[in-house]
Amino acid sequence: MADIPALAARLRAALGADAVIDDHTQLRTYECDGLAHYKVTPALAVLAEDTRGVAEVVRACHETGVPFVARGSGTGLSGGALPRADGVLIVTSRMRNIVTMDPANQRAVVQPGVINLDVTRAATPLGYYYAPDPSSQQVCSIGGNLAENSGGAHCLKYGFTANHVTGVEWVAPDGEVIRLGGNAPDPTGYDLLGAIVGSEGTLGIATEVTVRLTRLPESVRTLLAAFGGTDEAGAAVSAIIGAGVVPAAVEMMDALAIEAAEAAVACGYPQGAGAVLIVELDGPAPEVERQFAEVEARCRANGAFEIRIAADDVERALFWKGRKSAFAAVGRISPDYIVQDGVIPRTSLPVVLRRISELSASGGVRVANVFHAGDGNLHPLVLFDDSVPGQAERAEEVSGAILDLCIEHGGSITGEHGVGSDKAKYMPRMFTDDDLDTMQMVRCAFDPHGLSNPGKIFPTPRLCGEVPGRRKGVHPVQEAGLAEAF
Repeated sequence: MADIPALAARLRAALGADAVIDDHTQLRTYECDGLAHYKVTPALAVLAEDTRGVAEVVRACHETGVPFVARGSGTGLSGGALPRADGVLIVTSRMRNIVTMDPANQRAVVQPGVINLDVTRAATPLGYYYAPDPSSQQVCSIGGNLAENSGGAHCLKYGFTANHVTGVEWVAPDGEVIRLGGNAPDPTGYDLLGAIVGSEGTLGIATEVTVRLTRLPESVRTLLAAFGGTDEAGAAVSAIIGAGVVPAAVEMMDALAIEAAEAAVACGYPQGAGAVLIVELDGPAPEVERQFAEVEARCRANGAFEIRIAADDVERALFWKGRKSAFAAVGRISPDYIVQDGVIPRTSLPVVLRRISELSASGGVRVANVFHAGDGNLHPLVLFDDSVPGQAERAEEVSGAILDLCIEHGGSITGEHGVGSDKAKYMPRMFTDDDLDTMQMVRCAFDPHGLSNPGKIFPTPRLCGEVPGRRKGVHPVQEAGLAEAF
């Protein structure tokens, strides 16, 4: 096994005593991310402040054969930042500098610990904003957004993180610092940047990110439509998109999610609603007015019994407050819950939501649905009480059955939360062995020794030598018999 005390001493000498944590009690702060179901206490945590610090830690891990995991704000929901008990956790939350704000080129360069919403706050006085907006945007960091290819409500029109990152400074798994991309919208050569965005920390660590800024729209209009149930609301979504209207956002909440939001933030949604849609349009004022009339007509035609139109930014914020608080709000109506994340074609919304209701009834657990209806990205919240014997297991079964349902309808097991530790076991349900081997070959090209966030994404830990056509990726420390297999 690697000498962790010696590694800690080396890193303290290089980065300072306060940058290295090895006290077990303090390390427990980092034992999980937003998915608290999985917990592992790391051997060491290092609080990096710049690229040099990250590279120093990664080089030390590479030389000693110690696995490492990157962590930003820790808001991930797939166990992607779950530490290794025998490894180092590299924490980037101190790296919060906005390096440059360049409205002329519609770019900003930020460190990975910068909070998502802070990019928009800095850009707004200049007439711009950062479009990807996860519900956790007040606390989640850009490095984690890049790792998971995070989305958000407004990604229906503007795309996910991958569409808004044009360059990265990257510490490879051997400690080399590499720059990929830059200000150019479409750099030449292989799309290595495309491989890195969404790689969940398995190909290295971003230490600086160049993001695309979006011009603030001339006009923004938001409505809240209440329906008797999710069938009608789902039909309205399909009708809106089918009419050629692409809103900035279309969000749906069912009755149970509305109940939770009301208990948490008193958002004042219409009484008796079995589902609500929040539809937002933005762009040139004449276009928004024309499309807004189309959206309102489609909602009424599909059974909306009440439509509210935000009169100003304050009312618009209140509409969004219930939706943005939904995940945390469920804690008001259930002691425990699983946040799921799957994708289906939006035309399948009514039938899939009915099947989720049936799974909920047969499994004996409640499911609250809140999701990005416009692009079919579901976030069913499976509620349970861990103190009741068997409920956690039933909740897990229902959660897995929902993912199977997404695959059955031509969708995916994740839309924006990532695979991480939580969904690795579901990967063979979606991909063939050849698919998984091909993905693993990409990983091996970047990280032949399997030190960068090992145990994530792929269902069975394996060395590069176990993938057809690859040399055996045994680290020298392991080869000498000083370390266990990674």
